[in-house]
Amino acid sequence: MKNFRLSRKLMMGAMLTCALSASFTSCKDDDSDDSVVTPTASGAPQKLIGIDITSNTTWSEDTIYVLTSRIKVRSGVTLTINPGTIVKGSQGQEANAKVLMVMRGAKLMADGTASKPIIFTSILDKIQPGEIQSTLPNDLQGQWGGLAILGNAKISKGTLDPTMSFDEAQMEGVPATDLDGRYGGMNDADNSGILRYVSVRHGGTSIGSGNELNGISFGGVGNGTIVENIEIVANADDGLEFYGGTVNAKNIIIWNNGDDALDTDMAYNGTIDNFVLIGMEGSPLELDGPEGSYLNGNHTIKNGTVVTVRPDGTAAGDLINYDVNTNVTLENIHFVTVKAGQKVNSKSRASRNTLTMSNITINVAAADVVNYVDQAEPAINTSVSAGTTGFANTSVFANWTWAEASGALTGL
Repeated sequence: MKNFRLSRKLMMGAMLTCALSASFTSCKDDDSDDSVVTPTASGAPQKLIGIDITSNTTWSEDTIYVLTSRIKVRSGVTLTINPGTIVKGSQGQEANAKVLMVMRGAKLMADGTASKPIIFTSILDKIQPGEIQSTLPNDLQGQWGGLAILGNAKISKGTLDPTMSFDEAQMEGVPATDLDGRYGGMNDADNSGILRYVSVRHGGTSIGSGNELNGISFGGVGNGTIVENIEIVANADDGLEFYGGTVNAKNIIIWNNGDDALDTDMAYNGTIDNFVLIGMEGSPLELDGPEGSYLNGNHTIKNGTVVTVRPDGTAAGDLINYDVNTNVTLENIHFVTVKAGQKVNSKSRASRNTLTMSNITINVAAADVVNYVDQAEPAINTSVSAGTTGFANTSVFANWTWAEASGALTGL
């Protein structure tokens, strides 16, 4: 079903490309191109970014930046994106997916504000600086790649290199032939920069069967990095995925993505606080344990409000999906809407001592709660109850998010 939806949306995107082809003087893919191009239609000038960023660089609000290839911020380099700046990704599938990748040792300073968020979107989107709502459908997925932040913090991949003292891995969504996509190390305090008041839309281009890019991928990112006030809209794969690392994140909203909303993996050791998840096609929370024995993650996810049923009445994925070795604490999470068959569910039923739940509520009658909890996991039944009130503070999303401007947060 997911592949059908993705294909349909990619076809819609292709039609939009033809319709918009006359709107720009150029949006070609040229790895050597890094020039200012003035669109024939009214709006801010565009600058095509087709080469890696090898020296400290600043992108400003008065220009729209268009990614025409997989752009890497090289180690030792800082890319600063000023408040109110719009970055657009060109289309391209598989190895041609357009991604902004911050390598180990580099920094992305994307520090927006509530009045001037930084927006990443598709080249098909006619949005201009100062605007909040995109011009594309809010469920149009997979039109460009996404963001990948790579750090030097610990991960547990089970692929310890005998020449090193730590695990490292290749970022999902980056071709294996591109060794710049490696992440992981020994510095849990590693600093990859700031992502604050950032909205990422219409991403998740496929690089192969079942291998789409996340809205933002955090690979071994350390807790010196600031991640606050993040919106992900209509990504074809997961909204945010944390592959190990120790970075904390707060004030997160994920809307209309094509797979899981929040995904943790490889012994993630941070805290995710205050989140709203709406209309995902997979599980709201996909929580995987370490893939090796090197490190045992211990993370916390708390204060969330979740809407699993989409406007068309469909819903997919378990409410919470976790492994036998997932070491996580879940606190104050409310499910506003659920559908029969969805459960708080383990992917492998076994004796469990690494999962802690408290105050998980579902908006159903008290007698019906049992239908949404895996009965093979009796230890968690007492942590799940009926309730009617969400735990997320939605006021922090006002004025700068597309979801709030469109009314998707009404009543939450």
